[in-house]
Amino acid sequence: MFSSFKLSGIGLHSGAKTTVKVSPAEKGKGRYFVRVDLPDKPIIPASIDCIATTTLSTELSNGEAKIRTVEHLLASLFACGVEDAEIAIDGYEVPLLDGSAQIWVNHIDNKSENPFRDITETITEEIWVRKGDAFCAVLPSPEIKFSYGVDYPYPVLQNQWYSWYPEREHFVTAIAPARTFGFADQIKQLQTAGLIKGGTLENALVCDDKGWLNPPLRFENEAVRHKLLDLIGDLSLLGKIPRAHYLAYKASHQLHTELAKKIKLSQIRI
Repeated sequence: MFSSFKLSGIGLHSGAKTTVKVSPAEKGKGRYFVRVDLPDKPIIPASIDCIATTTLSTELSNGEAKIRTVEHLLASLFACGVEDAEIAIDGYEVPLLDGSAQIWVNHIDNKSENPFRDITETITEEIWVRKGDAFCAVLPSPEIKFSYGVDYPYPVLQNQWYSWYPEREHFVTAIAPARTFGFADQIKQLQTAGLIKGGTLENALVCDDKGWLNPPLRFENEAVRHKLLDLIGDLSLLGKIPRAHYLAYKASHQLHTELAKKIKLSQIRI
C-alpha cells in the first residue's frame, strides 16, 4: 500500500494547469481516473476498452468524460507495483511535469521491489501490428523484456535501439528519468493544430538537424528510453502486462494500443 500524494502542473497539449491526487483504491478496483471538476465526478477506468484517441498521447474516455496524456503516470504506477489506485484530477489532461516519469515515481512510496517478477500471464503466440515500416509486436519469451527502435531524419535520432530487461534493471533508474522529445521544425505546425501548447524546453527535449537544443541528456539514448516509457504506460491499460518480448520500431501510441487490444483478444480466446 502506498501513501496518497498530490501533484500539480501543466498539460503538454492543453497548456492548462491541473492538480492530480493519487490515492490507494480498494483491492480489485484497478487503476482509474475521477474527473472531480465535472458534475457527478465521472470515473474513467485505465482500461484498453476506454481508448479514445492516440494522437501524440493516449486519451481515455467514458461517455462524455475524457482524460488525456495518461501514459507516464500509468507506467509509473504499474512499474512501482500499484495495481489499485484512484487518480482524482480537476481537468482534462494529466500534468507533464518534467516530461518524464521521474517525479511520479519519486512520490510513490512503498514501491514493489520489482512487480515484473510477479507476472504469471504469458504470451503463447506472436502478435504483430504494422503501419508502413513501423510496427509493434509481442513474441513468446521465458523472460519479460522490451526492445525499441527509432529512426528519425535528424542526426541525433538515427538508428537508435535499446533493450530493457525489467528483472535486471529497475524502471525507476532505467526508464522513468527519460523525457519526452520533439522536433523544432514541427512545433509551429503542431501548435496551430491545437497540440503541445504546454511544451517548453523545461519539460521536453527538442532537436533540429544540428542536434539537441537543450542538453544535457539524462541518457545517451534518452529518446528511445522514453518511447519504452510510453509503451509500458499504454500496455498497462491491459491491467497486467503478460510475460513476453515486446518489440517496437518507429511506433506510436496508436500502434501500442492496437497491440494491447490484440493481446486482450488473444487472452480471451485462450
